[in-house]
Amino acid sequence: MDTTTLAAFIAVDLLFVFTPGADWAYAITAGLRERSVVPAVAGLIAGHVAYALLAVAGLVVIVANSPTALTALTVVGAAYLMWLGWGILRQPVTVAASDEALASSRGRIVLKGTVISGLNPKVLLLYFSLFPQFIDSAGWPVETQTGLLATIHLTACTLVYLAVGLLARTVLKTRPSAARMVTRISGAMMIAIGGFLLVERLAL
Repeated sequence: MDTTTLAAFIAVDLLFVFTPGADWAYAITAGLRERSVVPAVAGLIAGHVAYALLAVAGLVVIVANSPTALTALTVVGAAYLMWLGWGILRQPVTVAASDEALASSRGRIVLKGTVISGLNPKVLLLYFSLFPQFIDSAGWPVETQTGLLATIHLTACTLVYLAVGLLARTVLKTRPSAARMVTRISGAMMIAIGGFLLVERLAL
């Protein structure tokens, strides 16, 4: 895996991480309700780690033995992202949409974050649709490459989710129009990512 491939992955992954979804909503809720953002983010990252472990094992089989299944999975994932992005553009999500009260216990906050990210289809699509685009089956072992990409992704998620939760207190809480604009931009990003995945996979 060369530096150009890594740089391309980081750019695309950041677009994905910066796209608001269930994880963002939970981090924002933690910030808006003046709870500790750290336990919420820790729970979200725990869910991502579980998927990362599955990806390290599962991508070995998918990349090595089933290019057709990989193509089908990528196309379905890309189509889903584009559909989701279009839905966001039509009906931007606002902070008010995430109004469920957070549990008072730090342990429950962590657990809820783990469940939210663990059941988030966006996370599953990331590992099994996006990662394979940047894995060179003729280079390092697939497990090593997947582990490296997962580490980069987990680091990006941690930093972005913490920033989202903390900034929610000072920006989105007082500027609902800014929250609406952010979700519209994210919808366009999701459509762009889906289009990128389709072009990359169908061009092979």
